[in-house]
Amino acid sequence: MLRMPYELQPAMRSKLFVPGSRPELFGKALASNADAISIDLEDSVAELRKEEARSFVNDFLRTIAVASNNKMVIVRVNALDTPHFEADLRAVVQPRLRLINLPKLESAEEVHAAVDALQQVERSNGVIEPTRLLLNIETPKGLRRAHEIAMADSRVVGVQLGLADLFEPLGIARGDLVAVQSVMMALRLAAGEAGVFAYDAAFADIRDVESFRAQAQMARRLGFLGKSCIHPSQVALANEIFRPSNEEIAHALKVVTTAREADAKGLGAYVVDGKMIDGPFLRRAEAVIDAARRLGFLNG
Repeated sequence: MLRMPYELQPAMRSKLFVPGSRPELFGKALASNADAISIDLEDSVAELRKEEARSFVNDFLRTIAVASNNKMVIVRVNALDTPHFEADLRAVVQPRLRLINLPKLESAEEVHAAVDALQQVERSNGVIEPTRLLLNIETPKGLRRAHEIAMADSRVVGVQLGLADLFEPLGIARGDLVAVQSVMMALRLAAGEAGVFAYDAAFADIRDVESFRAQAQMARRLGFLGKSCIHPSQVALANEIFRPSNEEIAHALKVVTTAREADAKGLGAYVVDGKMIDGPFLRRAEAVIDAARRLGFLNG
């Protein structure tokens, strides 16, 4: 079961990256079909523009557009060991920010240090509700310790792959589906142990739609919540792939209905559509129904 509060178990099929130095794109991203937007202060912002980008993001988070929109707004800050980390926190930790994305985590101790800094900024900025964390796993060491990192603090709600940082220094081909699947599985199991969600990496080649689709479909089969998008054209694909299909929803409803009948009869296992069903399958069906309701495919 996820540790995060119910309202932070997001139907987040797609998360659209926006450079923090491009404020003209903030409103467009907010109005897009992405389930969440992730404003970036890290890799997509040149060193000389870090301070300017912080100011842009600070101003945007105070706007009526953000206050009146239900879309998840995330900010990726610079890494803990950079001179920008605390300045980023001071600029973006506000009541309307629900999630901070922390890059390049390699230990539980780093998470603890980040949370200590975050708590101080929350007190200074008058933020009462704890800001939640999405942690990037982007190095071999981070992947090896992923479950410890994910379990380090109750503010952690998810872990996310950073395949470019993980693969490129090691000479691993980003398009090798076997390599991608192996690290996806490792991260998904670590997330499962910690009780948080796993989120898929961005895909840099905007023109390669088929590879984007193949890797997104693999992530969904492995139980990932959704996929990062670096261009609006990728959003529709992610939304399509990470939604429960009509067939999945219909089967889940049948499982839940049959479960009630079986429970009334004192049965621990039963058959639905020729398949033996028990506790784990029921929990999966309930999760599918919950996701369908959050996405507006079911009422009630």
